[in-house]
Amino acid sequence: MLSGAGAWRCFLLSVLLLNLSATASGRLISNILNPILSSLGLNSQSTKNTVAPSQYNVVTTPKNTVAPSQSNTDPTKKNFTFPEDFYFAAATAAYQAEGGWNADGKGPNIWDTLTHNHPDYISDFSNGDVAADSYHKYTEDIKLLKDIGVQFYRFSISWSRILPKGSVAAINQAGVDYYNNIINGLLAVGIQPMVTMYHWDLPQPLQDIGGWANDSIADFFKDYARLLYRFFGDRVKWWIPINEPFMIANGYSECRGKAPSLCQPGTADYLAARTMLLAHAKAYHVYHNDFRDTQAGKVSTSFSIDWHEPRTNSTADILAAERAVQFELGMFAHPIYSTSGDYPPEVRARVDNNSRAEGYNTSRLPKFTQEEIDYIKGTWDFFALNHYTTYWAQDGLQGPDPSRQRDSGVMKSQDPSCPETSSPWFRVVPWGFRKILRWVKKEYNNPPIFITESGYSDDGRLQDTGRIKYYVDYIRELLKAKYEDGCQIIGYTAWSLIDNFQWEEGYESKFGLVYVNFSDPARTRIIKQSARLYSEIIRTRKVPDRYPQYSYDTQECHPTIPL
Repeated sequence: MLSGAGAWRCFLLSVLLLNLSATASGRLISNILNPILSSLGLNSQSTKNTVAPSQYNVVTTPKNTVAPSQSNTDPTKKNFTFPEDFYFAAATAAYQAEGGWNADGKGPNIWDTLTHNHPDYISDFSNGDVAADSYHKYTEDIKLLKDIGVQFYRFSISWSRILPKGSVAAINQAGVDYYNNIINGLLAVGIQPMVTMYHWDLPQPLQDIGGWANDSIADFFKDYARLLYRFFGDRVKWWIPINEPFMIANGYSECRGKAPSLCQPGTADYLAARTMLLAHAKAYHVYHNDFRDTQAGKVSTSFSIDWHEPRTNSTADILAAERAVQFELGMFAHPIYSTSGDYPPEVRARVDNNSRAEGYNTSRLPKFTQEEIDYIKGTWDFFALNHYTTYWAQDGLQGPDPSRQRDSGVMKSQDPSCPETSSPWFRVVPWGFRKILRWVKKEYNNPPIFITESGYSDDGRLQDTGRIKYYVDYIRELLKAKYEDGCQIIGYTAWSLIDNFQWEEGYESKFGLVYVNFSDPARTRIIKQSARLYSEIIRTRKVPDRYPQYSYDTQECHPTIPL
């Protein structure tokens, strides 16, 4: 029989367990119980790992090390484990990491042009001319990947390093050799390459004829994709034709932002969207028709999407949040993954109606022919998703007129109670990750999802506790989406392997698992504490129990609509 104190403890624990699924009233109970539980020593937390970092001394992760499988399918467990066939990866992108901007025959791209001609567009007036110098230090990066223990390395090929003028008429063999060396080096240590064909760095000669706003670029891209399959497809089995078409389109609407900063909102960005969807489909069909039988790989474009939570629980804000997701993700995913194809109906209707009201003879959002709709639809092998943060969405007009943001009828803002990062656009909102995964499952009939980017920005510190907490909380939300919500999630990619050039933020924001000293010509690399944490997750196939669970039952940074 329990003593009086023991019975009292059991009673309190029972109440606390009932309280876990409560809403506002439950939080009130929790606030009352916490001091009592504290006095009984029931809410103590383990201290975090504080081992000092040093260079290259992460223990190599044994392969096929899997935690006991019984917790894989038990929804009552808080800390699920990953199955043996779940993939872990780290990523970089060519312009952000390689440097060697004009080395060995590489041609100029739109980010070379932007940063050289308009350094004031970058917060610290920097550029990617040298970046992390991965062009010369790729063997060191491969060693880091091996030490951390990832199964995949996602990197991008610089189009202008392979084709300096953008067309297959002039091939730069030095560029081909460079990427062959990376691919062979990865495979030699048991790491699979996941290759992005285009990560924002269009060859400048192609931008000179209009860039993605010119639909002929889709055929240039088709030829480029065919070349990559021919050169590397015998060893590369995972392909991402285009990374984040939504963000690329922003470069055609923004005036002082992403390259090419064309400053034509609501027109050029829609033209670019159409071209990119056709380019993706062409790259997919080339592979499917001419290479799949012999190479047996997978092809899917990678989408960026922030979750959008209604600012209030009003019907207007709930509908606005859905529109925000459709305008950012649905505009590019619906034509590929839906059974009907084409743009989401509400996106089409709103842009058409606004265009008519503005006096345009035709919609600012170009129409696909039925043949094009059918050609784009179904061009996927998995769902590649990049996610970082969550915004509030409120019904209303925001942005220039015309613009895609104004067409959506959504006012976006950030919840100031959510933890900040070093990036002004980015707050830490773990539950938003789970919500967008559930949305994709419902909207597109539960496709297999590979998280191709997820990460945290800070000032580059080695003891990066903020990044550790980010990965702990976001990966746990992924596990809940997988096991409690039934989402088919097959892989997770940490962005990024190393600190690099972070677009408009220059070198002021650092996303790396590995520190890079940009003041040192040698670009010295040092493992951060977060790399140790990620390595441990990969090795044990779970998030360590010593980190406290993230709680939705808080007065701050919680969802408007409960999960």
